[in-house]
Amino acid sequence: MSAPKRARTTRRVGIVGYGQLGQYLANAVKEAANLELSFVWNRSVERLRGEVAEELILEDLDDFVARRSDLIVEVSHPSITKSHGVRFLQHCDYLLGSPTAFADVEVEQAMRAQAAKGEFGVYVPAGAMWGAGDIKKMADRGSLSALTVTMTKTPGSLKLVGDNDVVKMQKKAEGVQGETVLYDGCVRDLCPIAPNNVNTMAAAAIAAHNLGFGKVRARLVADPRLTAHIVDVEVTGSPGPPAFTVTTRRFNPASKNAVTGSATYASFHSSLLQAQGLGPGVHLC
Repeated sequence: MSAPKRARTTRRVGIVGYGQLGQYLANAVKEAANLELSFVWNRSVERLRGEVAEELILEDLDDFVARRSDLIVEVSHPSITKSHGVRFLQHCDYLLGSPTAFADVEVEQAMRAQAAKGEFGVYVPAGAMWGAGDIKKMADRGSLSALTVTMTKTPGSLKLVGDNDVVKMQKKAEGVQGETVLYDGCVRDLCPIAPNNVNTMAAAAIAAHNLGFGKVRARLVADPRLTAHIVDVEVTGSPGPPAFTVTTRRFNPASKNAVTGSATYASFHSSLLQAQGLGPGVHLC
C-alpha cells in the first residue's frame, strides 16, 4: 500500500539519475517555490557527495518509499523502469525519462497494468517529439496509418550498445563527410541498441499507440558535420486518395558529440511541471 500523504501544497520530487539532465532538474526543483527535493539517487553515490545535501542522498533505491515523494523522475537508464517502475507507481506519479524502456513488451504491459488499476500515473515527456499530442489524438481515433521518425546526429553523440550492424555503421560514419543511414526499421528493435539516444522515437511509439513500437518506423542517421540534433517526423493519416500527411523538422542546437541538445533541458523541465493531476493511466506531457 502507498505511504499516507501529508496535507501540503509543496510537491515532493525524487530524482533518479544525476547526469547533466538530472543535475539541471535537481537545481530547477530546488529553485521552485512549490517543489522540493525528496531525494536524489545515482548509480555512483560518490558522484553526489559535495553537490547534494547529505539528507537528500538516497543510497539504496529500494528505500525510496520512506522519502514520501509525490513524483519520481527517472533520468538514468531504461533498466530503472524494469527494476523499479511498478513499485514507484504503487506510491506516486512517475515521469518516464527513458521511454525506450517500453520497447520491452513485458515492461510496457506491467507498467500499463499498474497505471490502469492504481492511483497514480505514468507521465511521458514529449521532449523532441513535436506534435506528440496531435499524433495521440489521431491514434485515439484510429486515423493514424503510418509514422516515421528520423533522427540525425553526429556519430560521436550516439552511445550505441552491442556488437551489431548499427554499431559497425556508426564507426564507418565517423570518416564520412555526409549522411550515413545507420538504421531503418521498427522502433522496438532500435531501442536496445541506442537506449539513451532514441527516447524521442520511443515517445512517438507511445503516442502512436495504435501502431506501437513494432509499427512506427525509425531512421537513425549520422552526420559528423552537424552542430545540432535534427528530428524529422512524417505523419500519415487514413488512406485517401489523397492521404492526410504532416511533416515537421526540429533543429535542436547541441555541442559536438553531446547526447542531449540544449533545448531538451527546458523541455524536460516543462514536462516535470506538467506531470501531475491526470490520475491513473499513461499521459504525454
